[in-house]
Amino acid sequence: MKTFKTLIIDDERLAREEVKRALKPHQEFHVVGEASHVDEAIKLIETEAPDIIFLDIHMPEKSGFDLLEELGTVPEVVFTTAYDQYAVKAFELNALDYLVKPLREERFAKTIAKVKQELLKKRQATPDVLPMHRKIFIKDGEACYFIPLADIRYIESMENYARLYFGEQKAMIKRSLNLLEEKLDPTVFFRANRSQIINTHYIQEIHPHFNNRLQIKLTSGETIDVSSRQSVKFRNWNSL
Repeated sequence: MKTFKTLIIDDERLAREEVKRALKPHQEFHVVGEASHVDEAIKLIETEAPDIIFLDIHMPEKSGFDLLEELGTVPEVVFTTAYDQYAVKAFELNALDYLVKPLREERFAKTIAKVKQELLKKRQATPDVLPMHRKIFIKDGEACYFIPLADIRYIESMENYARLYFGEQKAMIKRSLNLLEEKLDPTVFFRANRSQIINTHYIQEIHPHFNNRLQIKLTSGETIDVSSRQSVKFRNWNSL
């Protein structure tokens, strides 16, 4: 039986016990630890590398959103909270799921089915490259986003930060472009130049540019200038 490492993060002991009781019928979910605050949770996530975390939003000093912002790699997340007013926001962030306490057995079972499907997809993907269905969490100022990688059309370097463009929005993340490139699927994302990575699924047109370079127009209308070196690489990358 496939097992999934599970971490429960909630400042209330009774709430953590409630999640553990709900998980008992689902033996493939192995609870590897519990945390009552963000700093404790970060240490556990770094040492245990859980597949899934059940995360409370309201906690002392730092919130569940703050926790996700501090992580380099974010596991799959199910929010658990006593406050149902955050439900709309959570689903706008494309959270895996959002549960209101007290937990209801039937609703929890639906969440578990969704989590299992997502985790099995991840295990079938290339280990060191994030699968395209994966969502990444970004906290940019007061705004929070859960963005599917497939929705990101291009990424732009901003020194030690990167700006991601998706839909009608953009957001900053404290990661270098080089680090992001290592995590992105090289069959989909292409480094156009020193400061930009494009999602090739969003390419609308490709035009020759000066000095044998290429210029790429995205479906959203932006144009990206491909460097000389990367223009050669792009031609070879797309040749039969």
